Amino acid sequence: MLMSCRRVLILVALLLASSPLLASTTASATAEHFGLAGTWVGWATVAVFLIAYTLVVFEEKLHLPKSKPVLLGAGTIWLLIAGYLTAAGGFPEDAAKHAFEAVFLEFTQLFFFLIVAMTFVSAMTERNVFESLRAELVSRGLSYRALFWLTGIISFFLSAVLDNLTTALIMSAVILACAAGNTRFVTLAFINLVIAANAGGAWCAFGDITTLMVWQAHRVEFFQFFRIFVPSVVNFLVPAAIMYFAVPLGTPPSARDDADLKPGAIGVCVLFGVTIAITVTGKQVLHMPTVFGMMFGLALLGAYAFQIKRRETKSNVDSAFNIFQIIAKAEWDTLLFFFGVLMCVGGLKAVGILALASDHVYTVWGHTWANVAMGTLSAVVDNIPIMYAVLQMNPPMDHGQWLLITLTAGVGGSMLSVGSAAGVALMGASKGHYTFMGHLRWSWAIALGYALSILTHLWWNATYFTNGIGHAGP
Repeated sequence: MLMSCRRVLILVALLLASSPLLASTTASATAEHFGLAGTWVGWATVAVFLIAYTLVVFEEKLHLPKSKPVLLGAGTIWLLIAGYLTAAGGFPEDAAKHAFEAVFLEFTQLFFFLIVAMTFVSAMTERNVFESLRAELVSRGLSYRALFWLTGIISFFLSAVLDNLTTALIMSAVILACAAGNTRFVTLAFINLVIAANAGGAWCAFGDITTLMVWQAHRVEFFQFFRIFVPSVVNFLVPAAIMYFAVPLGTPPSARDDADLKPGAIGVCVLFGVTIAITVTGKQVLHMPTVFGMMFGLALLGAYAFQIKRRETKSNVDSAFNIFQIIAKAEWDTLLFFFGVLMCVGGLKAVGILALASDHVYTVWGHTWANVAMGTLSAVVDNIPIMYAVLQMNPPMDHGQWLLITLTAGVGGSMLSVGSAAGVALMGASKGHYTFMGHLRWSWAIALGYALSILTHLWWNATYFTNGIGHAGP
């Protein structure tokens, strides 16, 4: 997911930007952290995090799953914190325990939410839902330019309910099946997929991990995310319209690829929609946590899977539709990576690093410029730790600013191929057709769309900025 050493360099720069503050930190603890940023344990936690993150950056070269270094880093950070608090004295004996549990419980809800979402995606994959979509588009005999727009538009809306990675991989199969070895088309279409998937995931609470985190943290209500729809459209359309004129003319050779839906495929899709409806209603009306609706939906899927398996068994069909086997197909390395990153960032909050960074960035720069900078940073550093860090900083921002950071963190990663999970996955799926340099040639157009989407948000959602666009602190 994270492939470039530029991520580490930028992260180091951000941390060093607050070094004057670190030097003047006192050891007095606040309600939010222990005030240890100026001590050796503060510097040690930063060093451990950077080492772990560096190992993640070189995941492919080292053949080391990304979850392992961050899990080790998280354990080391909290061991340092607990050991320091115990040895120093002056702190409650269970202070480290309560701080750890607070971060852990936050992740627990996110973990089960993601498990259910991944299970539904795996179930739809097993029932040939996405294969049928791919086969249908391949058989249409569309021109290169029509295929460019259609795959982009479908990705934009599909990623609002699926994650951007899954969406990009589904649509990339369509492009590769139709491209007939046309490298120029594949490059442009894949760039368009990355932009569309990231932009589409920004305007719905289910569209990205970052939007889900903001929703679960009660910073933005579910229907308020739709206010980002227009800026997200701008973010997608501006670079797409520019790249369109570079898409080759003509029509790729027609192909026929049949992939029939398995029994129960439509039912699984309906249940996914029902699960989303229950989750939203449960949170907005009944004031229940989002994980309640998702786990209820998992129960419905389990009952439905049981019925499908019974029918297929009676028909002498070797059914693979086992709910536990489907759950086992979840991206466990990704889930554990999220856990490790969140626990690392939680440790940085506990020692006081995030509070200092918040003071320097959000107070000095102002909320708007800080949120734009955070979004730009997500082109190099994965947007999940960035958004979690902002949530942990918890600057006093109005709804307009929370919508802005949701937008920028979601679409900022499109500016580089390594800035999002979708871009990284497509570089592997393209078999050399889509590369870092190929994407970089169009980064100026993507950056233009990024800037115009921000301006659109500032205009379109001006009423949500109750403290003014240029507000620089409490």
